[in-house]
Amino acid sequence: MTPIQDHPLRFALANELHARPFPISRAPCTVAYLAVKQPDAAVGRDREADRAHLIDLLDRHGAAHPQPGATHYAGQIGRHWLKWESHTEFVTYTAFATGVSARPFDPVDFEVFPPDWLAAAPGQRVTSSLLRVEEQPPEADIIAALADWFVPESLAAAHVLDRAAVAAGDFRIDPAGHMRFAVFVAPDTGERRIGRIIQRLCEIETYKAMSMLGFARVKALGPKLGELDAALTALMVKMTDGDHPAEELLPQLLSTSAELETMAARAEFRLGATGAYEAIVGQRISSLREERFGGRQTFADFMLRRYEPAMRTVKSTEQRLKRLSDRAIRAGDLLRTRVDVERSAQNQALLESMDRRADLALRLQHTVEGLSVVAVSYYAVSLVSAFLLPLSEWYGIDKKTLIALVTLPVVGLVWLGIQRIRKKLH
Repeated sequence: MTPIQDHPLRFALANELHARPFPISRAPCTVAYLAVKQPDAAVGRDREADRAHLIDLLDRHGAAHPQPGATHYAGQIGRHWLKWESHTEFVTYTAFATGVSARPFDPVDFEVFPPDWLAAAPGQRVTSSLLRVEEQPPEADIIAALADWFVPESLAAAHVLDRAAVAAGDFRIDPAGHMRFAVFVAPDTGERRIGRIIQRLCEIETYKAMSMLGFARVKALGPKLGELDAALTALMVKMTDGDHPAEELLPQLLSTSAELETMAARAEFRLGATGAYEAIVGQRISSLREERFGGRQTFADFMLRRYEPAMRTVKSTEQRLKRLSDRAIRAGDLLRTRVDVERSAQNQALLESMDRRADLALRLQHTVEGLSVVAVSYYAVSLVSAFLLPLSEWYGIDKKTLIALVTLPVVGLVWLGIQRIRKKLH
């Protein structure tokens, strides 16, 4: 090998591309398929419980165990060849058996998964299917078989993979609780191509079922979204008419916004997963390279009429939830702007009131200063008169005349002194 250090994940990531190869199968054969998902928090589930459940099935047939921490397994269990895969939210079991039963889609074919083992599954069934793979008979026989096995109103049938086979199914749950698919294989179709057809049909059904969980979620969200939409509109009307104070509207808006954010957070993963699963369904159908069989609708036609409306509903609800959240944010911004304007007006009024009070205080100060001049002058005149009284008697000036002579100079000096003190303080 080239003498250079490899990234520690190089081999693991390269091997991941080859971890889930298509199964190999020959016609005729019967395929029993099962997908199991935990009802809550499936992404963070205990995956060891899934592996323990697989090992329980393997031990019943004395088969080898998977590697610790494995996310996929393939091996022989009795007369069946089993393929197990662990996905983000669910696990799948695909059991292949050579030959087909005399009774088409016989529930006995699913007994590769024992009832007590199914009851102990760490999760719930998302979907289960029985696939009947036969060599391709004349077209008239295929048409007769499809009319006998499936509901004509919802039957989808098409030539797939450049007419390598005819695939058909009606996406209805039969009395035994399983979906039914039939594959009529052309004589020159290889075993790997047959395996790809089977794998894609199973994946179409599984990811369709998983994406429909998102449809169920948005149907449950619909009534509450309607209530929140009406509440948000009513709040906007109240904000517009100006008759309701912001203090009354703010708690209501916060409550509505909190409910919308909580709803969006709880639905975010399911809505995102639904979009991803829908894309996988479309890709798997496209990879079948369908051609119309006997004038019947193809799988793409069936999905366009039955499946796409549900997915458009999911997308519409997701966009509606986002728009409501955005409206709540804009309403909050408007309400905050209104509160800021009202506070600015209150602050302006407060400043004007403070200015008026300061002006009154200044006037009062001037009044007090005038009174202070009078009061200080009164005592100063008394002191100066008492000091100059002996001299006034010497010059023959009476007391009243002396007081009159000193009053103006004393008042002037007191006034000048107070002004000088005020100037120093400022």
